[in-house]
Amino acid sequence: MPAYLDFVGFKARSTMPDTEVDRVEAKWPGWILQQLASYSSQLDDQLAKRYPVPFREPVPEAIKNWLERIVTPRCYFKRGVNPSDEQFQALSADAEAVWKQVALAADSNTGLYDLPLRQDTSESGITKGGPLVHSEQSPYSWTDAQAEAVRNGE
Repeated sequence: MPAYLDFVGFKARSTMPDTEVDRVEAKWPGWILQQLASYSSQLDDQLAKRYPVPFREPVPEAIKNWLERIVTPRCYFKRGVNPSDEQFQALSADAEAVWKQVALAADSNTGLYDLPLRQDTSESGITKGGPLVHSEQSPYSWTDAQAEAVRNGE
């Protein structure tokens, strides 16, 4: 199963400095891609009941964002980090928050994220609506009405 982010995409999104991402990749070749693929699969597993997984291009930004926020602390952990470091603790807390957001998105009753819905279930969910008004007038009819009002002295 391919990951929703490749190495370059992860590196561009990650809060981890580029040099550190490169260092992890140089020391453990392919490890970051394996993590991206593994966590992409876990996201799919969580979202499969409500959404058509794997997501097709263009992959929703929420999925890419979640994946980066999950894998970045894993990269710090692999590289070696002091667990009491405040930045690492914040990144770890953020990764935990991601899983809560994924759970909210996967909830079929109150899904709070605008991801494409599955079409093979009869359940309703968040969908993008169309226009909520209809008018037979042209977009320029207001200028015609304004000109006529001026001519009539209104």
